[in-house]
Amino acid sequence: MPVETALQEPPGPRTRELLPGRAPWVAMYHSVDDCADDPYDVTVTPERLGQQLRWLRSRGLRGVSVAELLDARSRGAGRGLVGLTFDDGYGDFVENAVPLLRHYECSATVFVLSGRLGGENGWDVEGPRKPLLTAQGIRAAAAAGMEIGSHGLLHVDLTHADDDERRAEVQRSKAQLEELTGGPVHGFCYPYGHVDPPTVEAVRRAGYRYGCAISPGPLTSVYAMPRVYVGQRDAPWRLELKRRVHRVRRRAWHVEEGAR
Repeated sequence: MPVETALQEPPGPRTRELLPGRAPWVAMYHSVDDCADDPYDVTVTPERLGQQLRWLRSRGLRGVSVAELLDARSRGAGRGLVGLTFDDGYGDFVENAVPLLRHYECSATVFVLSGRLGGENGWDVEGPRKPLLTAQGIRAAAAAGMEIGSHGLLHVDLTHADDDERRAEVQRSKAQLEELTGGPVHGFCYPYGHVDPPTVEAVRRAGYRYGCAISPGPLTSVYAMPRVYVGQRDAPWRLELKRRVHRVRRRAWHVEEGAR
């Protein structure tokens, strides 16, 4: 999986306080389907997802959307909650993931591309074409209790975009999704996980409450949250190992002014 690199702190408001505890554990999924041709390892089968959700519940954990996770932590009530995210907004999310999430009394955030509604994953040049959520599918996910977040317009690496393109990807996608769903869009997910200070600042200025990355290093904050990749090979024992590693590696993190 691609991992972003970052060497500087983002510009903008100074850190106001340290959120108690380590950075929250947030799992990163993509597609949920039966797919043998998967060169980028972005697909888990429904059977495997069900097994992973059973493992969560057996450990006394519950998967929730990132917005719910952050709200709970701000109240000191985040114990036992794990963030679940699904990048790219694949069409199989509603058909295959939502029923399992609801069965195990979980929720999740699905990050969608407002400029590719009903399109395909054209950025994965060596992989199979996978249909993306339509406007109807996004509304169905929201109606099922899932959080809708933005992944931009077209799946562009924003660290290579100019200011105008970056602003359009971040701001226009938020406005389009809010019009589509009739509700606020709180979260942004950086395409490819790539993040740099100007991109973090663009997300903050656009009015998002948080941003999801992969391994943002020194940029780690509520606007560049680290996540743990979860794939088809992650049987329960591997998830337990990842959970333990996360508890060691992820130290306390910062909340900026206006992030709540």
